[in-house]
Amino acid sequence: MPKAVRRLAASVRSLLPVREDLKEATRQPRRDLLAGITVAIVALPLALGFGVTSGMGAAAGLVTAIVAGALAAVFGGSRLQVSGPTGAMTVVLVPVVHRFGPSGVLAVGFLAGIILLLLAVCRAGRYVRYVPTPVVEGFTAGIAAVIALQQVPAALGVPTPEGENVVAVAAEAVAEFARHPEWASIGLALAVAAAMLLGARWRPSIPFSLPAVLLATVWAEVAHSPVTRIGALPSTLPAPSAEFLTASAWGALLPAALAVAALAALESLLSATVADGMGSGPRHDPDRELFGQGVANLVTPLFGGVPATAAIARTAVNVRSGAASRLAALSHALILALIVFAAAPLVGKIPLAALAGVLLATAVRMVEVTALLALARTTRGDAAVLLLTAAATLALDLVKAVVLGMVIAGALALRAVARSARLHREAHPEPGTPHDELAQTPDHIVTYRLHGPLFFGAADRLSRELTQITDARVVILRMSHLTTVDATGAGVLGEAVTRLEADGTTVLFAGLQSAHERVLAPLGVVDRLRRDGLVFPSTEEALAHARAHLLIPTKAH
Repeated sequence: MPKAVRRLAASVRSLLPVREDLKEATRQPRRDLLAGITVAIVALPLALGFGVTSGMGAAAGLVTAIVAGALAAVFGGSRLQVSGPTGAMTVVLVPVVHRFGPSGVLAVGFLAGIILLLLAVCRAGRYVRYVPTPVVEGFTAGIAAVIALQQVPAALGVPTPEGENVVAVAAEAVAEFARHPEWASIGLALAVAAAMLLGARWRPSIPFSLPAVLLATVWAEVAHSPVTRIGALPSTLPAPSAEFLTASAWGALLPAALAVAALAALESLLSATVADGMGSGPRHDPDRELFGQGVANLVTPLFGGVPATAAIARTAVNVRSGAASRLAALSHALILALIVFAAAPLVGKIPLAALAGVLLATAVRMVEVTALLALARTTRGDAAVLLLTAAATLALDLVKAVVLGMVIAGALALRAVARSARLHREAHPEPGTPHDELAQTPDHIVTYRLHGPLFFGAADRLSRELTQITDARVVILRMSHLTTVDATGAGVLGEAVTRLEADGTTVLFAGLQSAHERVLAPLGVVDRLRRDGLVFPSTEEALAHARAHLLIPTKAH
């Protein structure tokens, strides 16, 4: 077997479930089952609501919570993670439904599953740690705003207007409500949202979403309210089908699939990190988590479900409820399946406005105002990244918003690093150094310390400073404080040395590190200076050579 194939097989094997997962699941089964029941109570209205919001229907959301929730629990890299349909994913799916219809959504989920599996095999999970906190917080705040705006039509009891921009759709829904006001829906939505928010403040450990939805459903039935219901749900899971794979628009669907895969990876790995911080025990395996999400998204479309990802809110409930292993997330999926079999007619009578209230409360709870204000007060750059990411989430889409936030954060970080690069003229010895003669250096011998990174971001400024040296016959460049050198920085340094030498100035290098010499070597400058005996291990030796070169006697000690 070729070496590459063996390596690939070993990589895939390392992503599969291990025996220790089963041992963990049997240690505290009662505790995990109770946590699973609690999460299922929270997940049921959310799954129905996100299914409706995505445009695929409540049944699709429920199928996703069951199938993806079970598969991600078994194959994922976190023992505490709970997966299913999420608000962030519905934001990406709404335009896909408008452009390609339900079959396009299923195909996008299938393609995203393949992409996630490839990312797992390529060990890409580790890179999520490079997403800055302002980008994550801005992204979360933007998602919360989008989810809230998506609920406006259902909360007002009006048909959802056509369109992909949530702000425009919400505004049109408000205008329609103003023309034909219908107060029952908005009353139900606000009542459910208030019950959840006030209940969470009163008893944070009790999930108030399901009781609130049940009460709203009973009231709507007893009062014969004209509010819109979910409608009939299947009493069994649909049979697997791959009809959507015959879709002809695979090329057009690929960008959406990339966006879904990127979002699934980002949200799942961030959620797993949050779960690690809340719980105890082993941390998650990021590559295996990508693998689990890939398997879930590959299979879920076969049952008519929407693309899935880990859900931070449900994961947090799972951890707070005492979950100790994957059994909790798996049991949550099985309990939801039992609900489908036993209570599908009752679930179909739930008013859409009640689900809108659940999601409105969820959106409010997603935003931690105190954390946002604290982050906004740290630096102006962090505040700008946070606000621009949130605004881009509303105006563009989630993946573009994250990319924009990363670009801005990277540019600000690059500027900060560039400003840390300095060219410092030394007139006195540094504290604790033995070379006291530096303080007695005559004006025609000057010592400059290159400090920080010599790279493209700082190269232009350092180039100007180096070429302005005109008052010395010998220049000693102390290189020991350089942190890094890139090709641009090496080129600037080489040009500066050449110009100084052309003006009759002798240049000496002191403390050049081997890693930096490898970057400078291709330019030939270091080789020439070393050949001429102008590269020295220390500043003292360089200074002694400079004094000898200018025939300046050294003061006896």
